Amino acid sequence: MSHLKGIEHVLPEDIEKRSFEIIGEELKERGITLPKEEEMITKRVIHTSADFDYAQTMKYSENAVAIAKALLAEGADIVTDTNMALSGINKTVLGEFGGTAHCFMADKEVAALAKERHTTRAAVSMEKAAQIKKPVIFVVGNAPTALIQLYEMMQESDWRPAFIIGVPVGFVNVEAAKELILKSDVPYIVNAGRKGGSNVAAAICNALLYELRKGR
Repeated sequence: MSHLKGIEHVLPEDIEKRSFEIIGEELKERGITLPKEEEMITKRVIHTSADFDYAQTMKYSENAVAIAKALLAEGADIVTDTNMALSGINKTVLGEFGGTAHCFMADKEVAALAKERHTTRAAVSMEKAAQIKKPVIFVVGNAPTALIQLYEMMQESDWRPAFIIGVPVGFVNVEAAKELILKSDVPYIVNAGRKGGSNVAAAICNALLYELRKGR
């Protein structure tokens, strides 16, 4: 394959490493220096999406990466709003630290309650997740209604999620829902604007887990 014009011969095990090198080079060309703590998280999102806009739009609360890593190190669970994000999260590494990943979107009770209340399953699944008796990192990659529900639950009581990763994608209520989390008092990683998705949500979780395992 190496004789084909424009094709770089890279061994399979080196492809990801080379991808991150290219991302680093392109960021440098653009004059972008990412904060050290956030660098590998944002780079993995760019790696997943091939979209350099994330270098500008990813928002981190103060000490967000350190807080998220500490929660995962102590065995926090992850709850996602899509089975796609759930399937993308490295559950083996999460399990090494005592955490479990959940998605309640297919839960029969959640579906029935959502129908009864004329709301989304994503919103009801956040309520179910809030009943987990340990710290939970809420990971939203698709449904802005999940972020809105979390915000309303925080307004109505003294309950707080341990951490929110808010990267839903789309056009309806997406930016407004993210803004609610940006102004909340909960530690967060949020991508401002319309972009995001389940793949981005999983990439953020995996970046945190890989950094945590590397630091062992």
